[in-house]
Amino acid sequence: MEDSKRPLLPNINYPADLKQYKEEDLEQISQELRQYIIDTVSVNGGHFAASLGVVELTVALHYVLNTPYDKLVWDVGHQAYGHKILTGRKSVFHTNRVLHGISGFPNMAESEYDTFGVGHSSTSISAALGMAVASHYKGETDRQHVAVIGDGAMTAGLAFEGLNHAGIENSNLLVILNDNCMSIDPNVGALKEYLTSITTSKSYNRFRDDISNMLIKLSELGPNAHKFVKKIEKSIKGTLLKQSNLFEALNFRYFGPVDGHDVKKLAAVIRDLKDIPGPKLLHCVTLKGKGFALAEKDQTKWHAPGLFDKITGEIKKSVSDKPQPPKYQDVFGHTLVELAEANKNIVGITPAMPSGSSMNIMMKAMPDRAFDVGIAEQHAVTFSAGLATQGLIPFCNIYSSFMQRAYDQVIHDVAIQNLNVVFCLDRAGVAGADGATHHGAYDLAYMRCIPNMTVAAPMNEEELRNLMYTAQKENKGPFSIRYPRGNGVMPDWKRPLKELEVGKGRKICDGEDVAILTIGHVGNFAVEACKELNSEGIHPAHYDLRFVKPLDEALLHDVFSRYKNVITVEDGCLQGGMGSAVLEFMADHDYSSKVVRLGMPDELVEHGEQPELWALCGYDTAAIIRTVKTMAVRRTTETIAS
Repeated sequence: MEDSKRPLLPNINYPADLKQYKEEDLEQISQELRQYIIDTVSVNGGHFAASLGVVELTVALHYVLNTPYDKLVWDVGHQAYGHKILTGRKSVFHTNRVLHGISGFPNMAESEYDTFGVGHSSTSISAALGMAVASHYKGETDRQHVAVIGDGAMTAGLAFEGLNHAGIENSNLLVILNDNCMSIDPNVGALKEYLTSITTSKSYNRFRDDISNMLIKLSELGPNAHKFVKKIEKSIKGTLLKQSNLFEALNFRYFGPVDGHDVKKLAAVIRDLKDIPGPKLLHCVTLKGKGFALAEKDQTKWHAPGLFDKITGEIKKSVSDKPQPPKYQDVFGHTLVELAEANKNIVGITPAMPSGSSMNIMMKAMPDRAFDVGIAEQHAVTFSAGLATQGLIPFCNIYSSFMQRAYDQVIHDVAIQNLNVVFCLDRAGVAGADGATHHGAYDLAYMRCIPNMTVAAPMNEEELRNLMYTAQKENKGPFSIRYPRGNGVMPDWKRPLKELEVGKGRKICDGEDVAILTIGHVGNFAVEACKELNSEGIHPAHYDLRFVKPLDEALLHDVFSRYKNVITVEDGCLQGGMGSAVLEFMADHDYSSKVVRLGMPDELVEHGEQPELWALCGYDTAAIIRTVKTMAVRRTTETIAS
């Protein structure tokens, strides 16, 4: 980091340092901050384009507000890197998303400047409103409350619920709408079209500036003129846009759109808005990836590109001379198209993650049969239920941690009505550097307690294909298939499809003394463990359950009648997961084997690379080997496992 190219930023460690500079310096500071993010993320990885798009907004907010006394709430938090650098974490920013380093998202435990922990979208308005109401209750009338939310996050129901409530509270709340037409993928829906109409209306934007001075003068006539001024504002906005202003209809004072990259203008506007009482919304137009040409052109690709050359823009990827296994998400995407070609009733649904989930493969091949519904998980599930009532078979593809947001809809709208909706839960298990907000820790537990639900997890790519094929067969009802982030284990993965017997597991290898029961991708850890243990004269058996609901009772009767030592391994929470299901079976049938459960502990697992977290949680290959050795007897007989 060449400080000679950044003369101002090295002197800024906290917002108080920032305030020592003149407004004329803010543009230079913004340029230095943007370059610092580029320099650091290029060699350390992380989210990228989102933070570049809000550099000027970040600088202006911390320059004008009295943070952390004033409460600044970031939505999702992909865009908060500049915020972290300006709030005491510049020296450790290189540890961002690294095991034991700082979080990639705002985290209350990390800094007093992080006023609310985030990672999932659309929470900022409700959280900031809660803070504003609390401040009003405590008589802290000078405290500001600002929620920064993107236009993508604004599509979620929770954002509208927050706006609706805020409109009736006499709270000191400013919502800044960061409008860049993007979430991770391009935004969709009517709200996007509405915001576009505002930002592209030349007559409105030209006349807005002319009329603002007149309204300011009218407001000086006294308190009785306030309502009159507001009526004039609404009339002008409604007439010029040929439709009523959505935010004004919710009792927000609407300001904008403003250029989100004019840092001095932003600082002036935010300073003025501090003195206006009640709920306000500032419409701020930005460019995701601003300042890095390639990120500006391909914002989805540069959302989180990994390591890259900041000069050439080349994204650094390891290249192998051998065929590599595909990502599970790509197996899902290609298999869905294959199934849909054979079954005209299959449709695909994703809540704003077409590229992240590989639903974009079907959207390209069959655009009339694949739907991106925006950041709206609850709607995605109930929309899928509606499709299913008419004989279609929706494959509702949602990250495991995001499915938590639609849990009532899974129970009420799908399971109770026993509809054949296939939930494909991507990023199940530890998700890596995104940390606790994104780990798919709970889906085995929260799905298996729902009546009518089938809950399955493939051990490899072939199993994923076969489970998807099975789930779309007649009368299969609600069906949950979970699979992890990252690559599988089969370079030659495209095998012929075949139907699996629901609730039927399989024996991977026979053995002595100890039986290892696994579900999902972690079964491959057990395969490796068995190979190493066999070489040492230890021969555990290994069973792949495939289904946690319904359980393969015949398989479990065989296990518990033969083995006094059982190990369960799962990439999910121990409370209520597969291991718990096995213990319940054992108790219900009066078996008395010793059972050791390996999985995610009852704590929030931090961020890090997946292998680091598997080891940290104690269910990687090495952990399985250690556990088996505490139970098994070493023999000199020939290897039993195959």
